[in-house]
Amino acid sequence: MPSLELRRSCRENTCYRPHTHDVQSLGLIDEGRSVLAGALAGPVALLPGDVVIIPAGHVHCCNPDADRWRYQMTHLDAVWADNLAPDISGATGVRVLRSPAVYSQLTNVNDAIAGDRPAAELERECRRLADVFANAEREVSVTVTTTSTTDTHLALTEELESVLHRLRYDESTPALDDLAETVGMSRYQLIRAVKQVTGLSPVAWRQNARVLEARRMLRSGAAIAETASRLGFTDQSHFHRVFRAHVAATPGPYRG
Repeated sequence: MPSLELRRSCRENTCYRPHTHDVQSLGLIDEGRSVLAGALAGPVALLPGDVVIIPAGHVHCCNPDADRWRYQMTHLDAVWADNLAPDISGATGVRVLRSPAVYSQLTNVNDAIAGDRPAAELERECRRLADVFANAEREVSVTVTTTSTTDTHLALTEELESVLHRLRYDESTPALDDLAETVGMSRYQLIRAVKQVTGLSPVAWRQNARVLEARRMLRSGAAIAETASRLGFTDQSHFHRVFRAHVAATPGPYRG
């Protein structure tokens, strides 16, 4: 099902830069301890059995705390998730559930994805997950404090709209001094403003946006060389390094 994407990984070292997804993400901690960081009030320790709900567009990174760390991450298309499981997709901030029932049922969903089972069976498992999720929300959860969105934040976002557009779509990386001049800021004011709005520096935000587009292109069957060229990477080696830092996999295995 193109609306779902699953990864299962085992890591021992720091592997992710701060990044975002353009879809709802559900993480499972199978083994070991890890630390969730990003646009939060502080880092959050994650334990085996924890389920992490991350809304689309939320800056985060999750890396092993020490030794072996095994986890699953499921990405759900927003429209599909809204129609099938609104209790899951309605999150406005990062949440951590400590519920064996949710962990078990989400593992069932992931087994169905990995086993390439029929769409009807997978949808049934997802609907069961939505029911289990709704019950667990009333029973046990860990509130994770996220940064709040204020009127000032929204106004700054609108002010930076043209800057973010150029960072995302210009073939070559725009000079920060030029971008700052277009919105009447100094270079350092612009860096602080972009980080305040997006959670990332201008260059990091540009790289994240290009990786999101690269994932879409590779899923649709685009060649790796074509993807790297169209997104303005200097060469395939550069593309591989940036992609791996965000996805913890190189483009070839990701494309399949």
